[in-house]
Amino acid sequence: MTDLVAVWEVALSDGVHKIEFEHGTTSGKRVVYVDGKEVLRRDWMFKLVGKETFSVGGTETKATINIDAVSGFAYEYTLEVNGKSLKKYMENRSKTSNTWVITLDGVDCRIVLEKDTMELWCNGKKMETAGEFVDDGTETHFTIGDHECCIKAVSSGKRREGIIHSLIVDETKIPEAAE
Repeated sequence: MTDLVAVWEVALSDGVHKIEFEHGTTSGKRVVYVDGKEVLRRDWMFKLVGKETFSVGGTETKATINIDAVSGFAYEYTLEVNGKSLKKYMENRSKTSNTWVITLDGVDCRIVLEKDTMELWCNGKKMETAGEFVDDGTETHFTIGDHECCIKAVSSGKRREGIIHSLIVDETKIPEAAE
């Protein structure tokens, strides 16, 4: 019998990670799995409420599962990522990163631009890039297989919108993915 009580999906730079949590309310057992791999196990915990902190993905992002008693023997499980609720973290993430999903040579590619560091990730691997200034902004060049790729950064002309990032692969503009 499994004590699986919660499952979350978290989109990070290096991919979308699945977090599963087992909580044995009679034994006090706590087990955390990230992408199907056990990363934390505690057996025979007498305190059934509390927190478990662990890292997720190649970026070692800090995650915490909060276990709270709701009533009687009912529990609520919430996930925090980098100290923020999962919802707040994902809202903030959409401001600090851009994500594109494209199929190249039959392979799905998830390309993520971290706007604060200008790091570029493709399917969990940090990409080598070359940046250059152009008349209307900047271009960050990289390759995936035999495909020429470029992230073009141009000003929106509006202070509140800031800089607009576009992905161009083999001279075709790719629409941004909603995560």
